[in-house]
Parts: sequence; structure tokens; C-alpha cells
Amino acid sequence: MTARRILLAIAALSLAGMLVSSVSLYHHYGRHQSSYCDFGENFNCDVVNRSVYSTVMGVPVALIGVAGYAGLLFVAAARRGKPRTPAVLLAAALAGLGFALYLTYIEKFVLATWCVLCLSSLGIIFAVTVLAALLAALSSRSDQARA
Repeated sequence: MTARRILLAIAALSLAGMLVSSVSLYHHYGRHQSSYCDFGENFNCDVVNRSVYSTVMGVPVALIGVAGYAGLLFVAAARRGKPRTPAVLLAAALAGLGFALYLTYIEKFVLATWCVLCLSSLGIIFAVTVLAALLAALSSRSDQARA
């Protein structure tokens, strides 16, 4: 896989992450109970998305997701020719994955309820992290070959 294709895949996944996070943000502020993600007591996005854990210092987690994915998209698309881009993408993706894993822990062990949107975002950021690691490895190899 070439660096260009990896960056394109990261950009596409970032757009998907922005969409998932935007839907979650919409439902975070929703006044009515939604049924799009209510599959019983173990799968309910409303429980997760409106819990005390759905904000960090008053900022909705979903908004943090939109901003994080927008940042990844910007780096993957607008900064693709810069030598530090692979390292920046990997660092940002690892930070996002760490945050998503923390939130998944909260879902499993504190709320005991899963959110399909949150799990989708976890899958997306995991894929972005794998691709960013692959891009960093390719970049490192090409740097060593030039030296």
C-alpha cells in the first residue's frame, strides 16, 4: 500500500468518524428518547450519550470526537507532503484511541451499557491508528533508504 493510498484511507475514515460523532452530538442535545440505538438494557446510546461521562469539563465528548477527526482529516489531506505528517498522524491517532478505550471502559464497567455509535467510533479510530502506524513505518523505511 502506498503512502498516498494510506493518507486517502485515513482521510475517508476521518470523514466517517466526523459523521458518527456528529450524529452522536445531535442526540446528545436531543430532548426525546431515540430508538435508533435502543436494543435493550445493554445497548442504548441515550444512556451513554446523556450520562455524566458524556462531557469533559462541560464539552460534549461527541464534539471532541468531531474536532479530533477534523484534525486528522486536515493533517492527512492538507499536510500530506510534510515530512512530519506520519508522526503527527500516529501521535494524534494514538491519543484518540487512548481516549476511545477509556470511554469504552466507562461503557463496560461503569454504565454497563454499550453505544453503537461509540463502538463505531472506536473501530474507526482503531483503523486510523493502524494505518497511521503503517504510514509511519513506511516513512521511516524510506528515510533510512535515502540516508
